[in-house]
Amino acid sequence: MDTQGKYMKRALELAKRGWGRTNPNPLVGAVIVKNGQIIAEGYHEALGSAHAEAAALSNAKQDVRGGTMYVNLEPCSHLGRTPPCAAAIIEAGIKEVVIAMTDPNPVVSGRGIQMLKDSGIGVKTGVLEEEAKRLNEIFIKYITEKKPFVIMKTAMTIDGKIASVSGDSRWISGESSRQYVHVMRSRVSAVMAGINTVLADNPLLTARPAVGGGRDPVRIVVDRKGILPEGCNVINADSQAGVILATTSAIQSKKEELLAQRGVRVIKVQDRDGYVHMGKLMEELYRLDIDSILLEGGGGLNASALDYGMVDKVMLFIAPKIIGGRNAVTPVEGTGIHFMKDAIGLKNINVSRFDQDILVEGYIANGTDDRLNKVTVPEG
Repeated sequence: MDTQGKYMKRALELAKRGWGRTNPNPLVGAVIVKNGQIIAEGYHEALGSAHAEAAALSNAKQDVRGGTMYVNLEPCSHLGRTPPCAAAIIEAGIKEVVIAMTDPNPVVSGRGIQMLKDSGIGVKTGVLEEEAKRLNEIFIKYITEKKPFVIMKTAMTIDGKIASVSGDSRWISGESSRQYVHVMRSRVSAVMAGINTVLADNPLLTARPAVGGGRDPVRIVVDRKGILPEGCNVINADSQAGVILATTSAIQSKKEELLAQRGVRVIKVQDRDGYVHMGKLMEELYRLDIDSILLEGGGGLNASALDYGMVDKVMLFIAPKIIGGRNAVTPVEGTGIHFMKDAIGLKNINVSRFDQDILVEGYIANGTDDRLNKVTVPEG
């Protein structure tokens, strides 16, 4: 890796420190180099806090004038929750800015770069671009498509079951796998489960412990009849995160009132068959600044999510166990696909180990992973 790649890699590492606290903003890190030495570092710590570039400038050990800044996302050029970073860079006297990728927001993309160039600052783009896109895949979908990024997470036995014939599912995966799921929960905005999973397992759906200062996700339960028990753990968990019930007009008004009194936000969106309309639900969740969802919903909800085309990424934990059972539940239920030629494909597969478990990760073909390639970086 060349020198520019080395410094950009450090910026990406810094950006990851913001996981779970910047949503729905992107993950951004910045490094300032002068005379071959790093003199300042910064990252976007939390929503509403200083952006990475401003943090790096304020953390500088010496005068940054004449230095080079490395940042994994184009500096902003507009006034938002914080002042524009491009202006701060210009005022500080930075002579060059190396950028991994442009801001994918079509409203602002390229403007920060142009502002820097107009001020006589040298700009280079595209350094570790693919790594930068992958890091902010959630932000890219959220800002360009106005929908949350959805990760379908499931754990199954080696013979493809997520529960035994009696419904028992504790525990299919091992301790290290479950701990990693808590890490993932702390990074996303929300966790979603179906009512059958809630009734069968009574899960908390929290991130315990909230790793690295992350926070609990919003808990979303998809329940078309509105029968969510008021005494369930999702509602009664010791957590500051909210609870959303996605339901239909089938919910009884008294039940809706009781849930509202317990702090549950009720969203009613239904399709023509009386089920929860997942597409409309995604639109509503976007309006609530929910940029990402970890789907932990059971076979029925997984099938619905795939049918609606809302799944971007799949995380499948495979445990070295065999339980059998013709009627045992599988990761994706529903009516199923009739012909292999119509199977939903995954691409860019990654395989890793968590003790005895195997984690297979992949992206839905023609999904967000393909759309990342459409986020362009102007020459410079």
